[in-house]
Amino acid sequence: MSDKFPLQTLLDLSNMRMDEAAKKLGLLIAGERAANERLELLSNYREEYITRFVEAAKSGLRPEEWQNYRTFITRLDEAIAQAGEMLKLSQQSKQHGQEAWLQQRGKVKAFDTLAHRHEQRQQYGEMKAEQKLSDEHAARGYRNGENGAEPE
Repeated sequence: MSDKFPLQTLLDLSNMRMDEAAKKLGLLIAGERAANERLELLSNYREEYITRFVEAAKSGLRPEEWQNYRTFITRLDEAIAQAGEMLKLSQQSKQHGQEAWLQQRGKVKAFDTLAHRHEQRQQYGEMKAEQKLSDEHAARGYRNGENGAEPE
């Protein structure tokens, strides 16, 4: 009969924590992707707005229209800078999430290795016990055969 792996609870807990870290990492990756898309969207919009501004300037702009374009471009630049910072933070969070997941995976691998070794020791012990029984049975049969009795 095989004994239960004594660290099975820790292995199960490590697997559960690794799954949680993987889910969190997935959310962090999605957050980074969203932050990157927002930055790209704002950058593209700025380029389009500048193109409109240049076209309007060629046709001639009144001073207040010029100021409106300039003010809006400044606000877009601020939004782009803020989106860039959010992307950096998101990338850092994702990096930390990856590290946490890798750390949990390492723990699971370590416990898996110990569980595998435990299983191998159990199998070796069972094989040894079976061999001992087989040897005893063969020895009994041999002794019974020498005494003139029929082997089992």
